[in-house]
Amino acid sequence: MRLDLDLQVATAHQELPGEAEVRRWARAALAGQRARAEVVVRLVDEEESRTLNRDYRGYDRPTNVLSFPFEAPPQVRSHHIGDLVICAPVVEREAREQGKPAAAHWAHMVVHGLLHLLGYDHQNGDEAGRMEALEARILGGLGYPDPYGVREQDL
Repeated sequence: MRLDLDLQVATAHQELPGEAEVRRWARAALAGQRARAEVVVRLVDEEESRTLNRDYRGYDRPTNVLSFPFEAPPQVRSHHIGDLVICAPVVEREAREQGKPAAAHWAHMVVHGLLHLLGYDHQNGDEAGRMEALEARILGGLGYPDPYGVREQDL
């Protein structure tokens, strides 16, 4: 799997994953889905996340990850699948609140966002179940626990 990753750091936040980690998480999410992909991952502060979330989704608050899929016109050959915008302070705060290691939550945000770029969604129960199961499998392969915790089928 060939991955062209453009990691953009647009935050002064200190606790950030490195390019090698983001690349490893992205490759795991894309494995078996694409032979080649280009993606931008932008790490931002709350102000940029809030602005983008408000302007594109109608929610006037920062959020953990935003996915902006890209589809080239039919006559243009491109491997670019889209852009992810990940808000560093929100990810760190969520990891703390959920009692998760920061790296596990960062990995989850990268995997979750990339699955959105590939067309996965969680708007209804069936879609959510498929996407969450795939996320858990990918993250498990990376050595991280299921981000959704104990599931009904595990009881």
